[in-house]
Amino acid sequence: MVGNITVNPMTALDELLLSRGFADAKTMERARRVAGETGQRLDSVLVQLGLVSERTIANCFAELLQIPLADPARFPHEPILPERLRPKFLRNARALPAAVENGQLVLAMVDPLDDFTLRAASAVTGLPVAPQVALPIDLEAALDRLYPETAPVRTKDGDAAEPIEEDAERLRDLASEAPVIRLVNQIVAHAVETQASDIHIEPLEDRLWLRYRYDGVLHEAEAPPRSLAAAIVSRIKIMSHLDIAERRLPQDGRLKLAVRGVDVDFRVSTLPSMHGETVVLRVLDRSAVEFNFAKLGLPQTITQSLKGLFDLPNGMLLVTGPTGSGKTTTLYTGLSSLDAVARKIVSVEDPIEYQLAGVNQIQVKPQIGLTFASLLRSIMRHDPDVIMVGEIRDLETAQIAVQASLTGHLVLSTLHTNSAAATVTRLRDMGLEDYLITAVVKGVLAQRLVRRLCLHCRREIVAPQELVDRVGLARRTNQRPIMLYHPVGCPHCRQTGYRGRLAIAELLLPNAEVEHLIFSGADHSAIERAAVKAGMKTMFESGLDAALAGITTIEEVTRSIRAEM
Repeated sequence: MVGNITVNPMTALDELLLSRGFADAKTMERARRVAGETGQRLDSVLVQLGLVSERTIANCFAELLQIPLADPARFPHEPILPERLRPKFLRNARALPAAVENGQLVLAMVDPLDDFTLRAASAVTGLPVAPQVALPIDLEAALDRLYPETAPVRTKDGDAAEPIEEDAERLRDLASEAPVIRLVNQIVAHAVETQASDIHIEPLEDRLWLRYRYDGVLHEAEAPPRSLAAAIVSRIKIMSHLDIAERRLPQDGRLKLAVRGVDVDFRVSTLPSMHGETVVLRVLDRSAVEFNFAKLGLPQTITQSLKGLFDLPNGMLLVTGPTGSGKTTTLYTGLSSLDAVARKIVSVEDPIEYQLAGVNQIQVKPQIGLTFASLLRSIMRHDPDVIMVGEIRDLETAQIAVQASLTGHLVLSTLHTNSAAATVTRLRDMGLEDYLITAVVKGVLAQRLVRRLCLHCRREIVAPQELVDRVGLARRTNQRPIMLYHPVGCPHCRQTGYRGRLAIAELLLPNAEVEHLIFSGADHSAIERAAVKAGMKTMFESGLDAALAGITTIEEVTRSIRAEM
């Protein structure tokens, strides 16, 4: 046995998970009961039921057995000792020879308790084996890369033919082959396991480009062979119930998969490009999302004001910002806090991101006439108390939303503007009269998402005096010298220095002076100055406060807001 475990490994794992807070007593009792009934090992049951992640199990085994956690970045580029260690053996054993160092074979293993594999690898190589714990998703991807099971399709002339040139039936056959199915499952599982928000699969002329989005930033990953591009896209289309034969037009769909024992929804979008279809999968992992104002990172003052706005019997609350700034999440959080028994809540969305209990959610379908405007008219006849409109895009939708708020409904919606004050200009540009804006708009929240510093590796430094003077940090804190944190990078944050995101925001609550300015046709700059005078803190100021608190960096704030420094 590897390491110094003197008790049963599963007992030691049980105790470690409880002591580290990775699982509670009720969870472990459930897992023990299922393990006893099925005869499976405790770690397998925990992962299959989605009670503990594979990464947590791997970290615990590494600690218990006092062996390293395998780093996929250090996996070899070529097979090691291929004449002795056959692919079939390695796949069955879920092991990968990672290196030969100091006369030892470094063997990455999903199951480090597998003594048979350790002994067999040592016997056939004649080398002592140094085991490491590997995540299944990392090891399976490396095995597929180093020991591929499929060869490119060949033409009669012997040249490699791209599957994209095959007919729909051939694509369907390719997509149904076990290696392609496993490959797609690995891509998807890796996204969920590493908490990516999106998967981007893009065929280029000479390769397949695979990227994952973490905390709003895309990161490149090791991609499958270019020859499998069409088969991978076809497999995703089959899973999403899309038309596999249609490759000239964009398509949208959804799929649900059980990833490591947890059901996860994905929003799928395909788009034709020069070298084939590109696919983007948005990961909608409900278990990883908490609709909680505290989790959003909004200041307590804004949170309290927002809760008051969501409790209003009528009027309009708008959340603004660019695509991907968390507008819908903020509205979902507010809707989740409402009493869905006492108030009828209806939402019109495009698309529906997450399913909310107690909310009647309707998907817009313009191709059959179900637009925001037409649905709003129908909803009004269903006596709703709260109406959420996914986005106000045109004058017709704006007018119906205003009419709804004037007739005793609370209307929530989003707009694409750069600031809270600029929302007034945007509504004017749509054709909405100033007197209607002042009558219905009770609050405008403008927000951005910035990356949080990784708490495991952030480094504190003295703020450069030039930066202090440029952004006015001295008046925002009494600390001397003024300290800021910078990103470093570690395994916890994928070497980026950041982990997770928070919202920085400004909340415009129209007072008498602001309403007078709107009614008199003032521009957004004058409205913003009046709002700041009344106590509104701008987004940039909120970002500076977060940077001074060590939550993010000034560089991240300026990148998100595009502020001039």
